[in-house]
Amino acid sequence: MRRNLLCLFILSLPLISQAQYKWDVGVKLGAANYLGDIGGGIRTRQNFVADLKLGQTRMAGGAFARLKLFPKLSVQGGFDYGHIQGDDKLSANPARHDRNLNFKNNIFELNVIAQYFFINMTDLGHTYSYRNDFKAYGGIGIAGFHHNPKTLDGGIPLQPLETENVNYNLFGFAVPVQLGCYFTINKRYRIGWDITWRTTFTDYLDDVSGKYANPKVIGPASAALADRTNELFPSKPTTADLAIEQNYGWQKVQNKDGSTSYQGMKRGDPTHNDSYIFSTFNASYALRGKSSFYRSRYGGIFKGHKYKKRKFRAKF
Repeated sequence: MRRNLLCLFILSLPLISQAQYKWDVGVKLGAANYLGDIGGGIRTRQNFVADLKLGQTRMAGGAFARLKLFPKLSVQGGFDYGHIQGDDKLSANPARHDRNLNFKNNIFELNVIAQYFFINMTDLGHTYSYRNDFKAYGGIGIAGFHHNPKTLDGGIPLQPLETENVNYNLFGFAVPVQLGCYFTINKRYRIGWDITWRTTFTDYLDDVSGKYANPKVIGPASAALADRTNELFPSKPTTADLAIEQNYGWQKVQNKDGSTSYQGMKRGDPTHNDSYIFSTFNASYALRGKSSFYRSRYGGIFKGHKYKKRKFRAKF
């Protein structure tokens, strides 16, 4: 009986001490785009993918580490980079086209995303070796990012110019929502794809949000980039007041008491914050960790404690 139990223990030892693949680290590469106030389709500002300008899609990439907490739940931390841009000249909306604004922006992001696996195929091909699998997941998390919008032509930073007389922050937070999948090959190698939509808490990824500012207040350098309609329809004003009157976004208003004043016209849509989206392919490597059996039996060696062999008293 004891001999049979000993044989059973020896045969099951590889299973007991089997390594756990809880961590994987990897890189990703793909495409970036954004939803905001510049560019877009024939209609006015929409907070939907139909308003994306696919011709303005640019590069995205990053690195990540993922920890499996439970069979259906993992948490992923990563660094992502994406380049987004837009140009009113490409819009089919006449008002957007004549506004004639453009921008480009490099986004650097740190994020933490919880991933729930709603498809978990642990033995592809039914080989009973459990070496290859397929997983699909949805995720949500929190991200912090840095951005700095500039003009497409010349790369002039726009935030210091305060084109809308607003000093917005170049650091922001976003809520990433993710959908993805990956294949695991030979337990260690993973190849996958994900698409992640970031809803931000700023409307100034493209330097456009509210109304045109008074060109006399923001100064000539800022006014030249705040309103670029005159580049499409050049004029030669002779006085400052005439220049303001001919400005696309700043107009003179006749008040009821007979006096005149100036007011800014609509430049953007402040009711919708900007968002950006990355679609990337990823490759990762699963790290092999020791099992709980291995740690309890031999963990003291790696902690600097000498392993003491257990003594047995012979029984006759």
